[in-house]
Amino acid sequence: MTTVDTPGTPFALVDADRLDRNALRLRDHLHALGVPLRLHVKTAKSVEVADRVHAGGPITVSTLAEAEHFADAGYRDILYAVGIDPHKLPRVATLLRLGVTLTVLLDSLAQAEALTRFARDGDLRVPALVEIDCDGHRGGVAPTDPALVEIGRVLGDNLAGVLTHAGESYFARTPQALHHAAQHERDVAVTAAGTLRGAGLPCPIVSVGSTPTAHAATDLTGVTEVRAGNYVFFDLVMAGIGVCTTDDLALSVVVTVIGHRHDKNWILTDGGWMATSRDRGTQVQAVDQGYGLVTDAHGTLVPGLLMTGASQEHGILSTRDSQPVPDLPIGTRLRILPNHACATAAQHDRYHVVRGATVEATWSRLRGW
Repeated sequence: MTTVDTPGTPFALVDADRLDRNALRLRDHLHALGVPLRLHVKTAKSVEVADRVHAGGPITVSTLAEAEHFADAGYRDILYAVGIDPHKLPRVATLLRLGVTLTVLLDSLAQAEALTRFARDGDLRVPALVEIDCDGHRGGVAPTDPALVEIGRVLGDNLAGVLTHAGESYFARTPQALHHAAQHERDVAVTAAGTLRGAGLPCPIVSVGSTPTAHAATDLTGVTEVRAGNYVFFDLVMAGIGVCTTDDLALSVVVTVIGHRHDKNWILTDGGWMATSRDRGTQVQAVDQGYGLVTDAHGTLVPGLLMTGASQEHGILSTRDSQPVPDLPIGTRLRILPNHACATAAQHDRYHVVRGATVEATWSRLRGW
């Protein structure tokens, strides 16, 4: 029998029970709101994870490598939710010609003109969503910007709808703030769709989503789909804003104690930033969790202990309140709970899937662009 004590460390561990529970929670919530989920696969980047939580359903990807990989696995409704680089359009066309409905994203006239030329020259329809800015977090056009209608007219038959992402919801701090972000995201997307329709342009897709707003939404009238991905694993940033608790975190990194620095009150492990990432997303929250919280090999939090330092292949564990670190002998296995599941998962090419202490499966993970 393979257990958490068997694989060489460091390795990425997925708790199957927590994964299933997280998936069911959002599925039930969105079902009650009457809006389907378009799973974002950028967090897990694993066909096995997608099959388990969203088998065959529509997905969102963050790279064309993901689109190609999931298309090969039988997924046929894929949204590439990063602004399209015209040089990538030939890869998009290849998937379209294979029968995949691959929708792209853009927010400028230059992109729309390039896509329209490409589609016309290739005798293709390349479905495109216009990205709408709902909170100043990143890209997109304002729902009242005249450029929205101009872009829609240039796209012509390629226009498929609008998309927005409430990225600032990751910095919300209260249930009220999360609810406001979700409502504002919906309102902006629906307003943009109305602007296009008012100009006589089609807008069949109204896409919203982030893990925080997907869980905080109470009214999705006018929305046709919700995108979320982090929720399958969750992480300390999500716990810090109240979307989940540490008991919901399905992803961790198993490391081994390899040394002690008693003069510094440190425990050293074989899991540095190459295993956990350098993400410090909780640094701006009320409670800074360093590079991650520490549990024992079975997932129980070790009180007061966190990962406070990282070099390439060394992790440093110490206590938050300068109390003596626990007496953990060399060879002790621990788990590090990540600040940002996407960043930590990206350090690994496979997951060891456990139920209790037993490793039930090994799932592959895609890397690259």
